[in-house]
Amino acid sequence: MAMTTADSVVMDVLVANHERFLTFLSTRMGSRADAEDLLQDAYIKGMEKGDQLEDPGSAVAWFYRLLRNALTDWYRRRGAEDRARINYAAREDLVEDPRDPALFDAVCACALELAGTLKPVYADVIRAVDLGDQPVKDYAAHAGISATNAGVRLHRARQALRERVIATCGTCGDHRCVDCSCRRP
Repeated sequence: MAMTTADSVVMDVLVANHERFLTFLSTRMGSRADAEDLLQDAYIKGMEKGDQLEDPGSAVAWFYRLLRNALTDWYRRRGAEDRARINYAAREDLVEDPRDPALFDAVCACALELAGTLKPVYADVIRAVDLGDQPVKDYAAHAGISATNAGVRLHRARQALRERVIATCGTCGDHRCVDCSCRRP
């Protein structure tokens, strides 16, 4: 499909407003990288559907509508992914044996120490659920929050602890070794 003069004018207008579009998305998504990806996809869609635009003078308004629709789809996908993670984290039937004592004793001592350096609510949920074998729903009741919120908190706490271990232990933490010989600075 050959690009017409009108198509060229529309693309020039959209490219000229790139920074405005990126700022619009970044403020709503919280991540410039995600915003850049979504904007790139929107540009592709804009090129595919640009022939539907009757007045090149309304290209910016038309593209903002396209961005709002893409943003709505992005939030829906993200919400579905978050709900799936929460539901998975709350499943108790996934754990065959809560803890192998030999493995638990072999786990890097600094990982346990690092749990105490997390935000207090993250440290509490790690201690209660992962170290204390407390079911997520029981932790939620004790903390006065919903089971869904507790699942999210546990997921975020594990993620924060994982990042802290990797930052502290280097490749030892990244590869999840249980024979830790790293030395904390």
